[in-house]
Formats: sequence, C-alpha cells, structure tokens
Amino acid sequence: MKAQQPLLIPTTSVNNHHAAPFTLQLAEARTVDSIRKLGPISRTDIANITGYSRSKITAVVNHLTRLGILEEIGSGEASGGRRPRVLNFKAEFGYVVGVDMGATSVDIAIANINGQIVDRVGAAIDVREGPTLILGLIRKMVLERLEALNIHVDKIYAFGIGVPAPVEFSTGLLIAPPIMPGWEAYPIRDFFQETFGKAIAIVDNDVNVMALGELRAGAGVNVENFIYVKIGTGIGSGIVCRGEIYRGADGCAGDIGHICADQNGPVCHCGNVGCLEAIAAGPPIAERAMQAAREGRSVILAKLMDIQGSKLTAVDVGRAAAEGDRVANEIIQDSGRIIGEVLASLVNFFNPSLILIGGGVNHIGHQFLASIRRGILHRSLPLSTRHLRVDTSPMGTSAGIIGAIALAMEHVFVVEQDSAAE
Repeated sequence: MKAQQPLLIPTTSVNNHHAAPFTLQLAEARTVDSIRKLGPISRTDIANITGYSRSKITAVVNHLTRLGILEEIGSGEASGGRRPRVLNFKAEFGYVVGVDMGATSVDIAIANINGQIVDRVGAAIDVREGPTLILGLIRKMVLERLEALNIHVDKIYAFGIGVPAPVEFSTGLLIAPPIMPGWEAYPIRDFFQETFGKAIAIVDNDVNVMALGELRAGAGVNVENFIYVKIGTGIGSGIVCRGEIYRGADGCAGDIGHICADQNGPVCHCGNVGCLEAIAAGPPIAERAMQAAREGRSVILAKLMDIQGSKLTAVDVGRAAAEGDRVANEIIQDSGRIIGEVLASLVNFFNPSLILIGGGVNHIGHQFLASIRRGILHRSLPLSTRHLRVDTSPMGTSAGIIGAIALAMEHVFVVEQDSAAE
C-alpha cells in the first residue's frame, strides 16, 4: 500500500459529560481509525498510514489484540516476500446501533464493531407524537432485537442517530426543529444511556448522516470533497471536506434549504421569503401541479388528482412527466434549475469534485437531475466544474442507516487527551 499522510484523530467534539466507551493512546487510536476507515489491513500498511515505525505498530497491535479489540483474520497479498497477516476488529468485541429517523418512519440496525449489520428493523412513526413516545418505541425495538440475538445491553457501545432537524452537534440537542414539536433540547443521549449504560449516543442531522454513509460505503469512498443533497419535504446538504463531515461552528453547516432563491417568492415556514425549499422541494412541486390541474392546464395531472383524492405528490408529477405531460415537465425543469443555480454558488465557493442528489424527490425523473446539472453549469465558473460530477445517490435510502452506523463507530474510541501531543 502506498504511504499516506497520518490520519488525524479528533479528541471528540462531543460534550465530555458523555465520554466515549474506550479511551486509547494516540498511536492506538490512529491504528484503530486506520482499520475503521480502510477495513482489514496489515501492520505494515498501518505503519505507512500512521507514520509510526513498524516496531511501534507491532507493540500497539499486540496490546489491542490482548484487549480483545483486534484479531488476525488471515493473510494479505504478498509483495515479494511472505504474505502479511491482516488485522481487523474482533467482531464479538461489541456492537453499535444505527437509527435513521424520518418524519414518518424509523429504520434501526444493529451492527458489530466491524460495521456489519446483524439485524435490521423498521417501523412507521409520527415524530409529532414527541420524544418520549418515539424514543421509547425505538428503545423497545432495540431491546427486543438484542434479546433475539442473545446480545447483552452492556455490549452496545454506541448509538448513531440521524434526525430530520437542526442539531447542535456538541451537545446532541435539537434546536428549533420545525417538524418535530416537543423535541427542542430534549436530552436524547441521557434517554438511551439510562438503559444502555456503556453506550454513548451521538445525534446528528439526517443529511450529515447520509453524507457519512456515502463517504464510508457509497459513491463518496475515496472522494475528499463532495456535497450530498437531500431533496424531499425539505432541502438540505451534508458537506464532506478533506474526507470528514464538515458541520461548522455549531453543527448547522449545509442548511441550503433556507438560502434565498427568489426575493419575491413564497413565505417559508422559517418566516423568511423565497427560501429554496419553499420553492423547489417536494411540497411546492406538488402544489404547482395541483394548481395546474385545478386551472385545467394539464389533463393528466387532473386525472391523477382525481385518483389521489384531490392531492398530488412530487412523485405524481414525475409520473405525469413520464407520460409526456408538458406542464409536469416544466415544473420539474424549473425546480431542478433553481436548485442547480443555488448549488452553483456552493460549487464556486467550495469547489467539490462530486455532488450527490438523494431524497424522495430525486426519483421524479431523469429531467430533474439533468436540470440540476444545467443550473449548476450555467452559474458556475469553468474551473470549478472542470472535474465536477453531479449524480444521483447510488445508496438511496440505505445511506441513512449506513451513515448512522458509521457515526456510532466513530465514537466508540477516543484518544486520551494527555497523549494528543505524541
């Protein structure tokens, strides 16, 4: 393996009141982080990645093996000599729980310390019912699956939780969540720690979690700088900068849904005028289609509206467009163009090499993605788009749960403060 720059291990941006389950020396933490990010690798690979000597890494690996954290799983490819022994986490060392919470559903997965999902379950929810009921349901579902798997609660070391709301990442508290009444500053971490005493619960915005999923297992693997955009009921983005999720000073980086796209546009639920998601997210796309149907400008949309009981969704607009409906195609093209023009500002500012489009509205037709691309290219500088790829998310709905597991795994271990100057 080619030598790389040493991996940077954060001392953790999480409130110290909720410490990670395991504290490691810096060399141990870098070794663990190398395996977590790259998968099974040899001692020589770890030495090349971390910058430590082969003898230092051997001592570190031996210690982590004695602790039951690592194990040898076989031999790697030879490069002229004997085949090196490959290391990975010992799967039975512990488990993490990933929770991908939406407005109307929740997806829960239990994974071993290698990130391999051992069980997965979902349920319909309504986040407006409040945190006590919803979190109680999630806890109940996790406990039931642990009992079925014969896994003790003390073997759960972390929860990664994605929520459709602004999150102050350092505290894990939701701040003014627009679609989650009653969740403001609710202590989600404390709720889970009451039952899972050895686990740390990490809460983040759902789009950041999806971006992390793409970074670890999707189109974002080995991509240093990219943006994941979720287009659904709202519009948000997750930013990956230098191979890490960028959250900003308070955790709200990437909230592009409230960038002004039209100063004469409609009033957004946030109280401002002309926000991007008030113009081009799922509900305004559906509203434009219903207005066209009511005004008699689209026979196909009017028929769909009758079938759906006087209501349409963005998916219905996509169906009408697929049948050749001119108005539906115009709505899709306009919405895509507006989103693309806002994204162009991000492209000029951040210069990513990849933009991934996800979320439910993403599936309304190929013209939507094509219009986003055109909007970006029209308003971006030539140099900023020279190596830019704009595509749909290949992981789809799995990005959230994979990202939630990755988020949990990132916080099982933390570097000991006194060793940070090593």
